[in-house]
Amino acid sequence: MTQQDLRVGIIGVGMMGADHAERVASRISGARLVAVSDPDVARATALATALDGVRVIDDPLALVGDAEVDAVIIASPGFAHAEQLMACLEHGKPVLCEKPLTMDAESSLRVVEAEHKVGRPLIQVGFMRRFDPEYAALKQLLDSGELGRTLLLHNVHRNKTVPETFRSEMIVRDSLVHEVDVARWLFDDEIVRITVHAPTPTSLVGEGVLDPQFAVFEMANGAIADVEVFVNFQVGYEVRCEAVAEQGSAAIGLGVDVLTKKAGHWGGAVPDDFRVRFGLAYDIEVQRWVNAAAKGEIDGPTAWDGYAAAAVCTAGVQSLQERRPVEVEMVRRSEVLG
Repeated sequence: MTQQDLRVGIIGVGMMGADHAERVASRISGARLVAVSDPDVARATALATALDGVRVIDDPLALVGDAEVDAVIIASPGFAHAEQLMACLEHGKPVLCEKPLTMDAESSLRVVEAEHKVGRPLIQVGFMRRFDPEYAALKQLLDSGELGRTLLLHNVHRNKTVPETFRSEMIVRDSLVHEVDVARWLFDDEIVRITVHAPTPTSLVGEGVLDPQFAVFEMANGAIADVEVFVNFQVGYEVRCEAVAEQGSAAIGLGVDVLTKKAGHWGGAVPDDFRVRFGLAYDIEVQRWVNAAAKGEIDGPTAWDGYAAAAVCTAGVQSLQERRPVEVEMVRRSEVLG
């Protein structure tokens, strides 16, 4: 890397990728968006036209190999991640990959092993809640020991709506996966068993879709975390987390920054989607990724974190299908990374 701006290419310019494109182009220092790629060429072209100096490269693997692209953000669907990540490793390109790392534990492990063979970390996974100021403050508080040992973690993850194509398994892999990483991070421990319950589904989803879901994570140290995931909540986007410890508790995501009283009512706004609730977290995440990539480093969740989350979600999908607790199968970190 030179002292010039990091030249970034983005694969996938749907809602998340387009948001990242605008972010890199206008709010991130030390970086310049130079290329985008998407199967919807018209969408990619419209985005590139709106942003000065951005090329459209039809083939995402060609974008990875392009000599004018220093680093890559992968915001494509999860099923495409494995191939695109392997290309980034082959070309030695730092990459910020949106969750999930891949669609299952086996392919995620292959990515971890391939990165290890490269000899340096290149992959950062987009678990952006680690960068949210509220989550970061909660982590700092729990690590300080002020509340004693953390015993329980309660999580709520609600979306206003999702596309009709969003099926039951995707709720585990694409939504619940965030709380998987949150639990591993806050407890600094692995999840060894997961149970995903499916109560009577909302009448507002298609036949066969199990929404909401309620998951229980059992940690290696004996602690427990629970998660309600409801992706067709209708009200808005809501993410909350409460940690219960030996000498107190702490909660975030309560949305009490601005409390309004008017015309005989009181309350506040509920955001429509994640871009409002976690906009600052994404800004911090991408800025730190750019800063680290320029130095040949990463600064956030690793490929191993992505593999661990994929292993839990693989077990979670099995639990959802079989309606029983499922043990999480993972290799030992030392077996892969030494």
